[in-house]
Amino acid sequence: MAILEKILKKLLGDPHQKMLDDLNIVVQQVNEQESAFTELSDEALQQKTDLFRERLKAGESLDDIMIEAFCTVREASQRTLNMRPFDTQVLGGIVLHRSQISEMKTGEGKTLTCTMPAYLNALEGKGVYIITVNDYLAKRDCEWMSTLYSFLGLSVGVIQAGMSQEDRLAAYQCDITYGTNNEFGFDYLRDNLCGQLDQCVQLRRHYAIIDEVDSILIDEARTPLIISGPVQDSPTKYLKVNTIIPKMDIDTDYTLEEKRRHVVLTEDGIQKAESLLGIDNIYSAQNMDLAHMLTQSIRAYQFYTKDVDYVVKDGEVIIVDEFTGRLMEGRRYSDGLHQAIEAKEKLQIKEESQPLASVTFQNYFRMFPKLSGMTGTALTEASEFESIYSLSVVQVPTNRPMVRDDMHDQVYKTKREKFNAIVKLISELHEKGQPVLAGTISIENSESLSQLLTKAKIPHHVLNAKHHENEAQI
Repeated sequence: MAILEKILKKLLGDPHQKMLDDLNIVVQQVNEQESAFTELSDEALQQKTDLFRERLKAGESLDDIMIEAFCTVREASQRTLNMRPFDTQVLGGIVLHRSQISEMKTGEGKTLTCTMPAYLNALEGKGVYIITVNDYLAKRDCEWMSTLYSFLGLSVGVIQAGMSQEDRLAAYQCDITYGTNNEFGFDYLRDNLCGQLDQCVQLRRHYAIIDEVDSILIDEARTPLIISGPVQDSPTKYLKVNTIIPKMDIDTDYTLEEKRRHVVLTEDGIQKAESLLGIDNIYSAQNMDLAHMLTQSIRAYQFYTKDVDYVVKDGEVIIVDEFTGRLMEGRRYSDGLHQAIEAKEKLQIKEESQPLASVTFQNYFRMFPKLSGMTGTALTEASEFESIYSLSVVQVPTNRPMVRDDMHDQVYKTKREKFNAIVKLISELHEKGQPVLAGTISIENSESLSQLLTKAKIPHHVLNAKHHENEAQI
């Protein structure tokens, strides 16, 4: 297959380069018209927004006004932010407007890139959502770019955790709305549980620009967002079930399915559980809840690890986001799992919950008629983006030649060897006075590495879900 692709590339040319050549023609048209906009007064530049809207109402399309709209944003950005979008950023903006994924290297200015397609598409009055991976980035980007949008007469809002219903509705009614994928997804679920339309906040879903699109649409694609409600049940039953888990043996009494985190009781396990709990039939109508609690308690012990999947803080079990490492305050595992973990950690057990509404990120974002995204690493998942979302990937060149050295991965036989090599490398770089950022996949690993660095007398700070309040300072 690789040989055939090389032959076709030689005969027909590189299709990606042809795409870039076509995009560069449009960028050149923006450059050619730019001087006409630099000569405009602030008032004349601001009036462009109303003129564009009138042209759209008269029947012109977004593509018809795209070049002029991009010129408007470019000049407004120079005047309000003292930043003129580079040609590569204009190219990335065109890619986003065309419902494609713009792969741009870290530091190439994705935040400024998306202002051009966001402004253009907001002119239709259907709303533009800009999705980021955390509340901090959503708020930062909104506050940073609001000067530009406000100058051009557009309203901009941000969705944050803990906002009131009124503030959320106001943010969604803006021309451009920033927020995280979680907040947009949960607002959709809450709206579906509303009894009346006037209680809903997310009344428009038209165009979304997703930052770190590979993380949200590929890595977290099947992650379900769930809204749960309380179930009337006795918390003491979880304590009773929890006491027998240490006496249950893996493989003999139950088997595990690691990938799906499922537990299956064996015949021996059922008999042992019935004996330990003092009941005749764990699957009888009156004991079915105990059978469910037992499997959930085994899952809590076998699949959910403290300081990896969750932390215990102020007497509460708080879930750790497996992708961002951040604490998910207020979120609880459903279907009795959270209660099983509380029993395991010997904490006060709160009411059990049951799912009331659920949606995956994949299904949620496929509801948008127009979708695009940005990331530094999309080409490796290009086939998935194309097959699942009908999104093609365009690799945008860097504004200047790349000087960073992206080295190959190093693989070690054991975890100890790997950590020792990491500490050795950090020590060498520290002696040179070079700052180092070391990323780990869990709280447990970050603290293990911290212990090794402390032992090696290397000064450092630890930033994980336990110390997230120190993020800004660090």
